[in-house]
Amino acid sequence: MLLIIATLVAVSNAGDYVGSPAGYARPIASYASPAVSYAAPSVSYAAPALSYAQPTVASYAAPAVASYAAPAVAKVAVNTDYDPNPQYSYAYSVQDALTGDNKAQQETRNGDVVQGSYSLVEPDGTRRVVEYTADPHNGFNA
Repeated sequence: MLLIIATLVAVSNAGDYVGSPAGYARPIASYASPAVSYAAPSVSYAAPALSYAQPTVASYAAPAVASYAAPAVAKVAVNTDYDPNPQYSYAYSVQDALTGDNKAQQETRNGDVVQGSYSLVEPDGTRRVVEYTADPHNGFNA
């Protein structure tokens, strides 16, 4: 019984049922043309005020005279191990069957004269040998 009373109260508070409209009406559209207005620009001209101010005189000071001190003389350390007649000799060779790298070099120095040679195996199997000399009179010659 309580359920029936609650249902009746809910239905009475719900209001009217709004169904679908009975028909469709086209929308009311109205467009107004834009209002056109034009006003001529106001012309006004005033002559510029003429005035002249006396320029300010800038004062300048003489530039500061730069003074330089003589550079400190650093004493150069002389290498006491200087050899006026240097001599050396070295040689090496590489023979790598895995990579095919076969080369050799040897060089000898006696004073200012250097003599040496190097060789390598080219891809076609030929061996290239280069002999060279170097001295102060003739320069480098191969």
